[in-house]
Amino acid sequence: MTTDQITEDPDDIVDARGATCPGPLMDLIGELRAVETGTVVALLSDNENSTTEVQEWADQADNEVTAIVDEGGYYRIHVKKL
Repeated sequence: MTTDQITEDPDDIVDARGATCPGPLMDLIGELRAVETGTVVALLSDNENSTTEVQEWADQADNEVTAIVDEGGYYRIHVKKL
């Protein structure tokens, strides 16, 4: 999923800009483990691979990517814990 509009504000933000893969994904997974079902977490990552890695992981883990936005210099990826 790629959108250029955020439809809902995140409940939490994981800023992984500057981290190399798989760091951003690991940071996101750690945060999602700590939050309640229904929580939306925004991952900020300047690593383009994060867009596909997060989507693949979310599909396997039964979570939902609700937005992937190119913010110009980094990506904002919203994931809802299901």
